[in-house]
Amino acid sequence: MLKLDHLTVIAPTLAEGVAHVRDCLDLDVPFGTRHVYMGTHNHRLQLGDRVYLEIVAVDPDGQRPHRSRWFGLDDQETVRMNWDEGRRLRGWVASTADIGAVLSKYGDHLGEEVALPFKQPEFAFSIPKDGTLPFEGALPSLIDHRGAPTSMAEIPDLGARLLALKVEHPDPQSLEDLYRALNVEHPLSVRFGERVRYCAEIETSSGRKMLT
Repeated sequence: MLKLDHLTVIAPTLAEGVAHVRDCLDLDVPFGTRHVYMGTHNHRLQLGDRVYLEIVAVDPDGQRPHRSRWFGLDDQETVRMNWDEGRRLRGWVASTADIGAVLSKYGDHLGEEVALPFKQPEFAFSIPKDGTLPFEGALPSLIDHRGAPTSMAEIPDLGARLLALKVEHPDPQSLEDLYRALNVEHPLSVRFGERVRYCAEIETSSGRKMLT
């Protein structure tokens, strides 16, 4: 079974990502960590039930990895285009206890298993060879924590709680079928839309907000 691990706002820069989430949720998401092995960095925020929000961008002071980065971040032109179109919450990550088994069946959609960090792997992540988002972003990236899930104590909790995650897709039925085949726990609400577009309903101290 695949379980929602975290949501991803994929930003041209961290500053823009943080500003967007502030505008949507009225919350300042604190800095998280640098992914030296991927040349990216993030800000993170707990959303309840061991789920969190990640704002991720290329680290301008980082080094380019020897393979494609995750979340399509090598293609900054496309990242900027999606950003300017208002498609900023661009994906999600699902956890699995057996990434190899899932990718053996659905690797064409989800990508290949990449052990990270490269020198001393602690977890595994699914990344298409070209670094693009899985199924145009409609399917999750996979993470296998290898028995050591992300410590929520390391992620700030400002009281935000995820209530619902919805996605628009040109062929809702095909996407719902894929979620069912992948055995996604609590599948997303899917409706028709011309392009893949996410909306997360989040409860905050100042009321219910929408993150897009």
